[in-house]
Order: sequence, then C-alpha cells, then structure tokens
Amino acid sequence: MSTITAAITAVGSYVPDFVLSNAVLEQMVDTNDEWITTRTGIKERRLLKEPGKGTSYLAIKAAQNLIEKNNIDPLTIDLIIMATATPDMPVASTGVYVASQIGAVNAFAFDLSAACSSFLYGMSTASAYIQSGRYKKVLLIGADKMSSIIDYTDRATCIIFGDGGGAVLFEPNTDGLGLQDEFLRSDGIGREYLKIDAGGSILPASKDTVENGQHFVFQDGKTVFKYAVSGMADVSEKIMQRNNLTHDDINWLVAHQANRRIIDATAQRMGLDESKVLINIQRYGNTTSATLPLLLSDYESQLKKGDNLIFAAFGGGFTWGAIYLKWAYNKQ
Repeated sequence: MSTITAAITAVGSYVPDFVLSNAVLEQMVDTNDEWITTRTGIKERRLLKEPGKGTSYLAIKAAQNLIEKNNIDPLTIDLIIMATATPDMPVASTGVYVASQIGAVNAFAFDLSAACSSFLYGMSTASAYIQSGRYKKVLLIGADKMSSIIDYTDRATCIIFGDGGGAVLFEPNTDGLGLQDEFLRSDGIGREYLKIDAGGSILPASKDTVENGQHFVFQDGKTVFKYAVSGMADVSEKIMQRNNLTHDDINWLVAHQANRRIIDATAQRMGLDESKVLINIQRYGNTTSATLPLLLSDYESQLKKGDNLIFAAFGGGFTWGAIYLKWAYNKQ
C-alpha cells in the first residue's frame, strides 16, 4: 500500500483594493519612505476599509478565488482550518462562518491561532488529517485584518502590517509529493515582546483599556527581530540537514513576510541565491497568517511539479518553524 502524503493541489488569494503607501504614511506619522524601505523592505500594504467587514470577508474571498479558479465543488470539502490572529469576534469561530458562506456545508471547521506562524502550523495540521486517511479535501485558509488591531499613530507597528487572505487545498498524494517533513517550535518567553495587553481573560475590555490604547499590538521590535532572525534561520537549516538537502536541492524559500532583512538572513544561512526566494513584502507588508499563501498565489505559475519548497515562519508567543514540501502540480 502506497504511503499517503498531503499535497497542495490548489491556491487562491485576495487582497483589499485600498493601498496604504509609504508616501501616505509619511503624512500620518513621523517616518519616511527611505527609512521604512531600508529597515523593512515594505513599500505599500492593503487595508480593508469597508465598515462591518472583518477577517471572514478576506477569508471568504480567498476561498472563493481558489474554488472558482480550480472548479471545485464546495460540497466535497471535508474540513476547513482557519488560520488567523484576528478572528471576527471572540467565541464564535470565524472558520465556521466562512465554511457556511462558501457553501462547504459538509465540512467541519475551526480556527487555529499561533500569531504569524498560524498558517505554518495549519499546514502541519492539515497534513495530519490527510495522512490519517479520514479526510480527502482539507481547505487551509490564512487571513488577517491587521488594521483592526494597529494603532496608526504608532510608527513602530503601523508601517509593518497589512490585510489579506490566502487559501490552499490539501489532498492525498501517493507519488511522494506534498509535505515531507516539519520542524515546529515554540517558547513562552516571547509573551511579553509581541502582544495585545487587553481584551483577553487576564485584562477584559473596559473604558480604561480602550482609553489607554491597550487593544492595539505592542511589539518590542529589536527583541522580536533578534529572535526571528535566529529562529527562522535555525529551523530552516535544521530541516535541510535532516533531509540531506543542499542549497542546490532547494528550488524555493517560502518565508513569512515580516521583514526583508529577516528573509535575507534566512536565505543566507541556507546558502540560497536571491533568485530562489519568494518575495512580495514590498506590496503587502506583513499580513500575518496570509503571507505564505499569498506568496504561493503570486508565484504559482513559476512553481513546478517536484520542486522542493522550504516554508519558514516566526510569530508572537514565540512560535516558529519550517516545513519541507514537494510541489505537486504545474499551473495550466
């Protein structure tokens, strides 16, 4: 009996129309295009501005894009995993609502939250469900409306984040393609360096927490940068060593788009030429759970069947990891 692996067989994406450029940010906070570009690699980011629309809107649009492009019947989807750090609301699962809205009424759904590593952890989870043999089609969506938790008077964070959504479909494969290995890590030391203070069970929302701006993202940039550089590079190198891969064997690095310098440091540790690194941070900024699927969507036509991809991410918590995957199809 052939070994079942979980392969990505379809990709979809969505970004809002509104563009927040560095030029516009110069009018909002004390910053400039050169400073932002030099330190982050970001030129612009997309924001979902329409009132009453949240992360579910981004997720639904990305899922519908995947379904329509690949002529998939939503009724055949068994499971939807919603990777996000910005759910529509507490308690009521965003993924469950998304499943109903796209017509995947035979699927069960749940949310998965691991900050910027949410989609990477979701890949591991989707793969496990496929390999179990119980499910044939698992839709993994990564979407975040980061503008809902960003203080646009805080130049340390407002230059970094954007809104967006991406989706991939995992299906069984018996030809040795799909997810090959993973190395996932976490460390609670990061709790104080990247967080939102209020709105949870420790510090519930109140008049004071709102007035004090405690519902916005706080980031100790220097500390997070230091841990992210070492963390993403370490796990990427580790997974290459564990699978006897050299830089010549790797076709593409699919790295979380948080900071261009972190991406470059990871590629350098892996010995990869810049031509093998997928980059779109200049257009979208850090879309948190959406960065990895947005990369796959933007570069889908360049990915070839059998290509070796290394995925890497780092997020608050801290959470981080790397996944080795063999690409399963050629874009028609």
